[in-house]
Amino acid sequence: MPRHLIVSATRAEAAHLPAGLDVLVTGMGKTAAATALARRLASYDDLGGLEVVNIGTAGALHDHVDGLFEVGTVLNHDINADAIRALGYDPRERLTVGPSATVLATGDVFVTDPVVRARLAEQAELVDMEGYAVAYVAAEFGVPVRLVKHVSDNADEGALEWATLVDRSARILGDWVAANLG
Repeated sequence: MPRHLIVSATRAEAAHLPAGLDVLVTGMGKTAAATALARRLASYDDLGGLEVVNIGTAGALHDHVDGLFEVGTVLNHDINADAIRALGYDPRERLTVGPSATVLATGDVFVTDPVVRARLAEQAELVDMEGYAVAYVAAEFGVPVRLVKHVSDNADEGALEWATLVDRSARILGDWVAANLG
């Protein structure tokens, strides 16, 4: 049975996790998530059998998308991948993390703009601010990762109400962890 490191951006998203789990709260955004996870993974003597599970909220990029999702592909939406490729480098902007068809777009932009939402909806169902960074760091350390996201908002002006919506998502995420990792 694998050991789990549960990674969450905020304490609010992790508020209803079962007791006794190894939980890392990283802070919001790709840089905070990558730094905190890299620091934690580097502190382990043995990464064998470890699985990183990133839980958190996400914005829906399509009006019909709602509920809990395990992500199959995560993309870094605010990197200029074409320019990096033109320079001869691989931007690794798209990572496969599981068999699910669900695509998560990650960026440091809190999406509330309908133009940005529509552009992202052409590539993904969900948007967040940490998933790609968690997946990237886990891959660099050779550790399997799962991304489990609950839709808290529609990635529109309503997303600014996140603080009042997060507890509902945290309860559902806590129940998922208890049922699937216990």
